[in-house]
Amino acid sequence: MGLTQSEPAGSAPASTASAPASSAAAPASSAAPGPSVLAIDAGNSKTDVALVGPDGTVLGTARGGGFRPPAVGTERAVGALARLVEEAARQAGGSGPPRVGHVSACLANADLPSEEAELTQVLAGHGWGDTVTVANDIFALLRAGAADDGEPTGVAVVCGAGINCAGLGHGGRTARFPAIGRLSGDWGGGGFLSEEALWWAARAEDGRGEPTELARALPAHFGLSTMYELIEAVHLGRLEPSHRYALTPVLFAVAAGGDEVARAIVDRQAEEVVTMATVALTRLDLLAEETPVILGGGVLAARHPQLDDRVRALLAERAPKAAPRVVTAPPVLGAALLGLDRTGAPPAAYARLRAHYDGAEGAAAQAATQVATQRARRGVTETDGDERGTGSPSRA
Repeated sequence: MGLTQSEPAGSAPASTASAPASSAAAPASSAAPGPSVLAIDAGNSKTDVALVGPDGTVLGTARGGGFRPPAVGTERAVGALARLVEEAARQAGGSGPPRVGHVSACLANADLPSEEAELTQVLAGHGWGDTVTVANDIFALLRAGAADDGEPTGVAVVCGAGINCAGLGHGGRTARFPAIGRLSGDWGGGGFLSEEALWWAARAEDGRGEPTELARALPAHFGLSTMYELIEAVHLGRLEPSHRYALTPVLFAVAAGGDEVARAIVDRQAEEVVTMATVALTRLDLLAEETPVILGGGVLAARHPQLDDRVRALLAERAPKAAPRVVTAPPVLGAALLGLDRTGAPPAAYARLRAHYDGAEGAAAQAATQVATQRARRGVTETDGDERGTGSPSRA
């Protein structure tokens, strides 16, 4: 299955920044809903919830664990959101679940239209809002980086533990990838990079592959001496599989030291990021005009010098009109902006909402990114701060 495109429904508001594939009305409630938004950004590793007032004020927030319907089932995964939703409502001065005008949910594992439709119906059944829209979480990044006035266009690539891409063209046209792993042609993301580094290191140690510093650095990260010891520890369960995701910054540190094998892996990641962005731009007829290419997720937001420079160089070569920018604001901002689009909020509401996330939370995200960049430059092998999508190597 390749890249899919869709035309928006005729009733979609012109100000909507993306066209989530599924929406539904929630069951009727005796409580009169206010024109506010419940925004949900749920990745495989963490979930953020925000309750937003009609003027863009963030009234309450909550953060929880990952969202993995394939592992636990749709009903249970959505049910786990209830605690976070109620916590946000308590912060907003309410008790019990809220009732809002619209629920805007950007969810990991909503990769196919059928998955979006199922998640929409289950979310609507909780009665949190008059209407519900569900989109893949890539659309939260895309909306966070898009302008709030005029017709929004752009392409977003997220590279956290997985990789994904989506674009929005004129007239609300969308372009996206299934992003369900190697089955759909994906390559890259922190989980995949860790596996790739392990593969090359194992072959270097036993003689099947080229020499690389990875064969020493990867086991050393866990206090081990050889790749054989690391392979044994993983295979016998002495190391949790999730610990392998911590190896991505080790890969970047080794690459920064000049190791040819590690540098080749990082260059391949840059190639994949730019390939996805360029294909989306081409399908949306955006190559000939200035268009933002929004980059996000832990791997790209860390601004590793080799990866960041290579992505920009390749974009300049293949899509000269593309304007790359890294977005470090919490993706729940994008989900909330989509909600304001849907409720017809005034311009001041957008400014107030963005100011909130450009403030304390935005500063914290920027500081984390700066620390990760400094660590990469110094060769420190600590884990990146925001590895979205750790449940699947190819999901962001």
